[in-house]
Amino acid sequence: MDLLSMRWRHTLFAHWPVDPDIVQAHLPDRLTVATYDGRAWLGVVSFDMVDIRPRGSPVGLSFPEVNLRTYVEPASGGERGVYFFTLDAADRLGVTTARLGFRLPYHYATMAVRERDGAIDYQSYRPASRDAPAAHFDATYRPVGDPSPPESGSLTEFLTENYRFYTDEWPIVVGVIDHDPWPIQDVDVEIRANTMFEACGFDHPGGDPLVHYAREIDVTAEPPAILH
Repeated sequence: MDLLSMRWRHTLFAHWPVDPDIVQAHLPDRLTVATYDGRAWLGVVSFDMVDIRPRGSPVGLSFPEVNLRTYVEPASGGERGVYFFTLDAADRLGVTTARLGFRLPYHYATMAVRERDGAIDYQSYRPASRDAPAAHFDATYRPVGDPSPPESGSLTEFLTENYRFYTDEWPIVVGVIDHDPWPIQDVDVEIRANTMFEACGFDHPGGDPLVHYAREIDVTAEPPAILH
């Protein structure tokens, strides 16, 4: 049974390859870093969440989010999913709800998303607090070309087609989402500021990221469950 429905708009995937041992050192024991051709990936993913509604609710929330993530598998075996090192969002109620209901490391940030002349300006700043250092992400991205679903078995599919997330609390919680395959487009990106890595205890991987874009997608989320 679906708990939430929502729409994700203007999603930017920016991924950097990283030594798997570096990522594994930041994961809980019951999760193993997932790799593609021997490389782990750290991704900064920014988007605008629109009309987030609990099942049966006539009213929804809308706010931007940016997160730093990697991809993992349960050490005991199971489906690949997302592991979040941090999630920043521009709605205090949404942050509180996600922290309590899904046990996710959400933090409140000042954010703005503006679409103009076919490009998206995305800005996020999270001030330092008692439980998290400051984090800043500022980018402009312009999609190019026609959308298409990721090719089966491709790196693009590995980085974008993930339908569950795992938390690091005990017991580990798993959340499951559902949506159509991502309508992926190429994208030109200018990143002016990105301290998401340093805010989560990583050195910045350096170099240009591998980037993808999706204009919008409808998503449903199931109630969180315990990983057995």
